[in-house]
Amino acid sequence: MTAIVFVLFPGVTQLDLTGPAQVLSRLPGARVTVAAATRDPVATDSGFAMLPTATFDSAPSADILCVPGGHGVADALSDEPSIAFIRAAAESARWVTSVCTGAFLLGRAGLLDGRRATTHWAYAHLLPLVGASHQPGRVVEDGNLLTAGGVTAGIDFALTLVAREAGQAVAESIQLSLEYDPHPPFDSGTPATAGMRRTHALRASVYDDAAARMESALRDRAGNPQ
Repeated sequence: MTAIVFVLFPGVTQLDLTGPAQVLSRLPGARVTVAAATRDPVATDSGFAMLPTATFDSAPSADILCVPGGHGVADALSDEPSIAFIRAAAESARWVTSVCTGAFLLGRAGLLDGRRATTHWAYAHLLPLVGASHQPGRVVEDGNLLTAGGVTAGIDFALTLVAREAGQAVAESIQLSLEYDPHPPFDSGTPATAGMRRTHALRASVYDDAAARMESALRDRAGNPQ
């Protein structure tokens, strides 16, 4: 059995978790656990809640640790039970992984020091604050560390991980079973393809404030003052 443990916290971007979970649940011998501080429903960023299947105390030892992101990461950075769980789970995990801004929770747990990583494009400049160097890409591997870019990149990361665990043929079969063959109606999925005007407008309306809040949360710690 391969124990796959996802960390759940308020304000998570649900696709950061459910996208990889849909893929990884089909890994032969997989058992997926969603762990949170309590078994109470946890609000996501999509207007509905998710139900954990275990608490941090009752979750199994993780072979694969998965940390999603979301606007709730800024608050989760100061949640010591969550950070302690991530740090402890990573000690015995074969793979330590994140999607989107989940990378900063790995970083707060001390798991990105000197490592190459990626995250959502709007936050990539903050990775040095957790000891990481930013490597552009939808999926970045550094030893047993796999980090994914923003949101939908979690599906790519999960297929990459399946290939590492069970071979490319298994990963391709899972991709086929999910009919994962993206052909988006618009070519606007990255700053490069969206263009400067649209990217700057989105930064101004959403991500300037969100990134500033993340930076403040990252700096609000002993040894890294404001």
